[in-house]
Amino acid sequence: MKNRFRIDRSHTEIIKKSMIAKVRAFLKSTDLEPPYLLIDKTRLQRKAHSIGRNIKNSKVFYAVKANGDIEILKLINRMGLGFEIASEGELESLASIGVDKEKIITSNPIKSFRFLRSAAEYGVPYYSFDSKDEVRKLRDYVPGCNVYVRLSVPNEGSEWPLSKKFGVELDAAEELLLYARKKGLKPIGLTFHVGSQCTNIYNWNSALDKAKILWDRMAKEGIKLSVLNIGGGYPIRYRKSVVDISSIDKNINSLIYEKFPRNTQIFIEPGRAVVGDAGVFVSKVIGRAKREDEDWLYIDVGVFHGLMESVGGIKYSYIVQGSKQVRKWTLAGPSCDSFDVIDRDIFLPEPEIGDLVLILSSGAYTTSYASEFNGFSIPKTILI
Repeated sequence: MKNRFRIDRSHTEIIKKSMIAKVRAFLKSTDLEPPYLLIDKTRLQRKAHSIGRNIKNSKVFYAVKANGDIEILKLINRMGLGFEIASEGELESLASIGVDKEKIITSNPIKSFRFLRSAAEYGVPYYSFDSKDEVRKLRDYVPGCNVYVRLSVPNEGSEWPLSKKFGVELDAAEELLLYARKKGLKPIGLTFHVGSQCTNIYNWNSALDKAKILWDRMAKEGIKLSVLNIGGGYPIRYRKSVVDISSIDKNINSLIYEKFPRNTQIFIEPGRAVVGDAGVFVSKVIGRAKREDEDWLYIDVGVFHGLMESVGGIKYSYIVQGSKQVRKWTLAGPSCDSFDVIDRDIFLPEPEIGDLVLILSSGAYTTSYASEFNGFSIPKTILI
């Protein structure tokens, strides 16, 4: 008899029983060979609709980089959400399904020339920047466009900090907005990012305090800002509990109501929070080995083919088809590269070769990071 899935309370705190049932029903109905990523459409829709619900004058722009599968983009487009993009490839995907130009923004402060040409031709209306060079590029490729400056804010408490590569401090941000106006662009706002998978709700407090200072400075310079782009950062549960979307939204809304004009447009760019915990990676055990005092477990998806965030600190949870006996494992992927280690010192039921391992909360930054390194195919994404 085939080994049973070992499901405990820690799993049902991450993934609802109804979603587990949907995954198991799919597994029974298919002979598709793992690995592949399953996305629960109901869960995705519910999460997407919840973000920004408690923030007045807000618009949600899904960050395509989190998972750009075309069927996911179609679903989100039917829901009426917008999209945040950073490349001509992402724009081509949106164009292929007829996304209206007014539903697209780009918040990458450093854009390629090819992307700028494509975005200008398509009519993308909003662009971020954080340097004079970028202002000059925008002037040349998208003259007169709407721009918002990227402000550097604290990222403490975020499991994937984003504060080093982009963003400028207040004085530089003020200078850049004035420079953008001088070059014929339309400085309409500012943006920031508190860091991906932000578990510290107070990051938004300090970010909005800083944004308010810049907002008021620009008013004195005769530039009336109207757009406040608060980026993404909403966390999902991998193993530990995290602050919920409603609490984050209510806190942000209260701060904005206190600090900014009532008619301020609020842009939100969630990615992980939309698709992350709607995803379950289905993988198969392909090997076991004893290496000195370590027990190694090998599965058919690894860091190069979908689980790259595991090397940056993201800790997944797993439902294993296996015996009742629990052992400590080092979990590794299929490639011949020693870098391909997913997790260490993890306690899992002991599976047999060919048993399945379900990787929870794996809908975001998995297949979008995946490569065909070592000849392994990028796993398919399937909506259920």
